[in-house]
Amino acid sequence: MQRRRSVTGVVPQMEKGGSKNQNSRVCCLALVSAFLWFFLLYFHFVFLRGDNSKIDTTSTITQFVDDHTSKSSPVIHESTSTHTPVVIHESTSIHVSDVPEVKPPPRKIGLPNPVEKSNPSPVEIKSYPPPPKSFPFSKALRTGENKSDPCGGRYIYVHDLPSRFNEDMLKECKSLSLWTNMCKFTTNAGLGPPLENVEGVFSDTGWYATNQFAVDVIFSNRMKQYECLTKDSSIAAAIFVPFYAGFDIARYLWGYNISRRDAASLDLVDWLMKRPEWSIMNGQDHFLVAGRITWDFRRLSEEETDWGNKLLFLPAAKNMSMLVVESSPWNANDFGIPYPTYFHPAKDADVFNWQKRMRGLERKWLFSFAGAPRPGNVKSIRGQLIEQCRSSPVGKLLECDFGESKCHSPSSIMQMFQSSQYCLQPQGDSYTRRSAFDSMLAGCIPVFFHPGSAYTQYTWHLPKNYTKYSVFIPEDDIRKKNMSIEQILRQIPPEQEKLMREEVINLIPSLVYADPRSKLESLKDAFDVSVQAVINKVTHLRKDIINDNIDKNFIEENSWKYALLDEGKHEVGPHEWDPFFSKPKDGSGDSTDSSAAAAKNSWKNEQKKWK
Repeated sequence: MQRRRSVTGVVPQMEKGGSKNQNSRVCCLALVSAFLWFFLLYFHFVFLRGDNSKIDTTSTITQFVDDHTSKSSPVIHESTSTHTPVVIHESTSIHVSDVPEVKPPPRKIGLPNPVEKSNPSPVEIKSYPPPPKSFPFSKALRTGENKSDPCGGRYIYVHDLPSRFNEDMLKECKSLSLWTNMCKFTTNAGLGPPLENVEGVFSDTGWYATNQFAVDVIFSNRMKQYECLTKDSSIAAAIFVPFYAGFDIARYLWGYNISRRDAASLDLVDWLMKRPEWSIMNGQDHFLVAGRITWDFRRLSEEETDWGNKLLFLPAAKNMSMLVVESSPWNANDFGIPYPTYFHPAKDADVFNWQKRMRGLERKWLFSFAGAPRPGNVKSIRGQLIEQCRSSPVGKLLECDFGESKCHSPSSIMQMFQSSQYCLQPQGDSYTRRSAFDSMLAGCIPVFFHPGSAYTQYTWHLPKNYTKYSVFIPEDDIRKKNMSIEQILRQIPPEQEKLMREEVINLIPSLVYADPRSKLESLKDAFDVSVQAVINKVTHLRKDIINDNIDKNFIEENSWKYALLDEGKHEVGPHEWDPFFSKPKDGSGDSTDSSAAAAKNSWKNEQKKWK
């Protein structure tokens, strides 16, 4: 009997063969699945996200990415978020040839539209202003913006000059003038000896026999009392140079060659240019004071016979501001400040009491004149003024001829001015004269015959509207028409005269130099006005430099016109005073032989009265 084979003997054999086939199918499915997942992830990260830098694969996959993405355009991404890297099992190998070539869709470079992603807008390129420029004087300007600092924007740095530029000159005071011993005039901080009030013309205190050329030392001593001095030049609104320029040139005007006359000026400029403070603005923030007329410092040539020195023509000095008692109409580096008078108040009450007294005086003379004729000057109108004073019953004259004369007495001069309604102030040897300030100190309304005598000179200290405080009669009206001064002045209504006199009296504080050994409290004297004007000038210049607002059309020859412009104005044109300041005689806008001669005569005539 044949035995039937057991079914159980066959089953194990069949399970073995079937297991092998099943494993092969599973591996194949896993491989295909892995490939599909890889392809999907690759397509997502590379083509859709455009961020292949975040995929971490084997070197084979990296090669694939490099080959295909190197042909693509760059994309600006909306987000830079980190993606999860794709990790492929080590046993899985993928070849480039096994992957079908997929061309990415064309890409638009741009930022997604936040409203509509499918319609991206072009890239918006924003422009930003360039970073602010840095200027070495920025700290000083910021100081001026500090409202809690009472000295903000008002600090003055004073150069510590070698004594040869100032104090040593005072030690040799006898040599400061050829005909006058200046030693007595440099006493009392430059005010000179006190005046005795024998006739009751002056106040009991504050009056001195002050020399008209003593501003150098008066101003420097006043600066020592300035409330906003600083040792830090980086916060200074301006820098003061205490060089006694007027005293320096006065020593050598007669009998010395040009080398000697120029020596101190050249030495000063050399010293300043080596200082770090100079490099901040190349000297444009520096200023100095010279108590003489500008023509003493404007020698045009190298001829030994030419007058003065060349301080104001030195290139470095042209950057500085020089304060003089008479400036040039055609040059931009000098500025007129008042001549010193005899009055130097020590406190506010001194000024108030004097003003009150000048308001209450009885003035019996309609007009007066203190001066001497100029027979050598055919253009001078002084001879005619003197004649009209002599012939008029309401005119008063003090002839200032050489030798003994009441005109040389401060008491006699001030007494006449105090008793006059109007004081005639023609040109002296140069445009200006001290007498104009003496008369206004006495409350007398000045009468000018040339705009260069005051209107274009002292624009820091006098109103630009000259009709508020003075009367103007053109020289030609006297010279050619021989008009009557008495008749012109009588036509002025009493009400207008009263207003002008009040304006003159109100101007007194800004026209006098206070005693350098004390300080006024609420009032601003000539020193204060001058320093503030310099600070304003430097501050405006600094702001113009920052804003690139420098006037490139500035014409120096028209300097006198610019000085008369209102704040914020820059353009000048034809002016009613053009005939008085016609193109300078040599066409260069500088001094001339006639100017030098005027300076020479002025120096001799004014100094001799103190002999």
